[in-house]
Amino acid sequence: MGERTRFHPGDKAPNNGIYIEVGENAVHMGVENPKRVELKKGDKLPDNENGDRVWVMETKRNSH
Repeated sequence: MGERTRFHPGDKAPNNGIYIEVGENAVHMGVENPKRVELKKGDKLPDNENGDRVWVMETKRNSH
């Protein structure tokens, strides 16, 4: 079993990096003007703009 890829507000960041909010059920559709935060390992993820969103670590593949 691999590392989790979706995180909820209050979860701790597993790694240093930039996290972006995405739709919980439609990650491929994206979110207009998603929140982006830079966190250190162990920092808590902030609240989302919408309760149906989750945080994912930004990668080159999903960066804008």
